[in-house]
Amino acid sequence: MYDPTRLAALVAVAEAGSITRAAERLGYTAPALSQQLTKLERDAGTALLVRHARGTRLTGAGEVLVVRARRVLDELERARHELARLAGLAGGTLRLGTFPTAGIHLLPPALSAFRRAYPDVELAVADYDPPTGVHAVAAGDIDLALTHTYEPAEPVPLPASVSLEPVLVEELVLVTSPGHALTADASRLPPAELAGQPLISMAPRHPARQGVEAALAAAGATPSVVVETPGYAVVCALVSAGLGVAVVPEMVARTAAAPVGSRHLEPGTLRRTISVAYRTDEAAPAADAFRALLRGAFGRASRHV
Repeated sequence: MYDPTRLAALVAVAEAGSITRAAERLGYTAPALSQQLTKLERDAGTALLVRHARGTRLTGAGEVLVVRARRVLDELERARHELARLAGLAGGTLRLGTFPTAGIHLLPPALSAFRRAYPDVELAVADYDPPTGVHAVAAGDIDLALTHTYEPAEPVPLPASVSLEPVLVEELVLVTSPGHALTADASRLPPAELAGQPLISMAPRHPARQGVEAALAAAGATPSVVVETPGYAVVCALVSAGLGVAVVPEMVARTAAAPVGSRHLEPGTLRRTISVAYRTDEAAPAADAFRALLRGAFGRASRHV
């Protein structure tokens, strides 16, 4: 059987003329889409695309499969609409809260998939720095909120009507200016080696970061610059300029706008868990459908970026 997602990838490439343009249309990265196409070619047992410097073109087998794929995808789309009407997903609005990192790097592909599956549901997205999104869900202001917790940290009690479903767990890593000696080695760095290093302290009075800041202080890391608000873009910019080192989530380090070096810490116990907060005391078909998409996109919480 052919995976509909891979068939849709092939159709998109056929229409866009290149993997890069098709990836932008579908909300994927080009490498991720290329991987889907490779798997489809393996399923088909033959080459479906010829890749060249100016884009791609279909092989004869690819042209045959695209014609059939369009028919299959059209039927699946009709089925989605019929099932959406039965499930109460033929209208209304899904209200989402998010914090900046998740809003930029996690939410767009999930929202793109949701829009394709349930085009009649309106979408509304608002910014909520954790844990305020959790309280907005409890108050009924939004349907779902992407939020986070850190380790180590004191557990924060949840409102009785709200549960958290972990989406992604990531380590916190050291970031430095490019070429810094501390990130020249690929092995894990013992936190004790941060002793005496000028530390850019990340929102030390923010409840989510207090446990992390305490762990760094115990390792001898001395604050040199204190960033009072939880804004990782500012932290990475200061690190890149050579004002100090910092410990940030791996996703932040990987996607920083300013160039930084990074290195994993030993023993990897500093973590951030990204979760989706939802109400447990009322039926919410759109919210349940979106949570299912998040599970499919990011897998179990034990999966690390």
